Amino acid sequence: MLTIPWDVVSGWGVPRIQPFGTQKAVGVGPPNEALLFVILSPVGPYYPNGFKPVSLYGTTEYVRAVPGGTGAYKLGVNYAPGILPQKEAAELGYAQNLWLHGPEHYLTEVGTMNLFVVFKKADGSYELVTPPLDGMILPGVTRDSVLSLARQHSSSSSVIPDLPSKVTVSERPVTMAEVKEASKNGTLVEMFGAGTAAVISPVDRIGYLGEDVHIPTGEDGMGPISRPIWKELVGRQTGGYQERLECRGLMSLGSMA
Repeated sequence: MLTIPWDVVSGWGVPRIQPFGTQKAVGVGPPNEALLFVILSPVGPYYPNGFKPVSLYGTTEYVRAVPGGTGAYKLGVNYAPGILPQKEAAELGYAQNLWLHGPEHYLTEVGTMNLFVVFKKADGSYELVTPPLDGMILPGVTRDSVLSLARQHSSSSSVIPDLPSKVTVSERPVTMAEVKEASKNGTLVEMFGAGTAAVISPVDRIGYLGEDVHIPTGEDGMGPISRPIWKELVGRQTGGYQERLECRGLMSLGSMA
């Protein structure tokens, strides 16, 4: 077993395991042989600005995935379609694409990350929302970890420090119309992406149909839901919260996204 010193990445990071397949042929069809490469290395901030909030371009002219396609699988083919749209988003001043689907402009993913939105309900409680696994959404381990942590906290089976006590976790469709309206009426609390390299990446604005939809952020860029979840998640990954675990492999965090 290889022990990676965390200080080589400025005091934090996560080891990333990425498989690659190759075949000694050029053509369309299943390979008749393959060689698997596994690269293990710590990673730093996914975006150049680290954990500072990022801006998203609500992408309606391109799609990352479609129903019946391969969007729910970890395949290189799911990354290639995003290269040109991401370049165009950068030229418009946005860090990444927010992939929207259908005429309703359903939110699906952020770049190559899963997406979370937090709304404030009429009774003062919070709703943590992520799009459902409908065949277009990648079932990321970090996504599952965030959901598991929030649900355990909500049920009081494993309380997370500083996380509000009343949090409802929902896997449901969410549209840009809902996000835009919540931004206007003050019920939009925060939005963030979740993935292996970025872990948690807060969002501060979305360019959508010619205007910016602004997302609240805290002084450190995070919000009241993402901040404590990020601390708990990274603490478990690095061993900082080991004394609070019944076992090191609790839920899916033991395999780290």
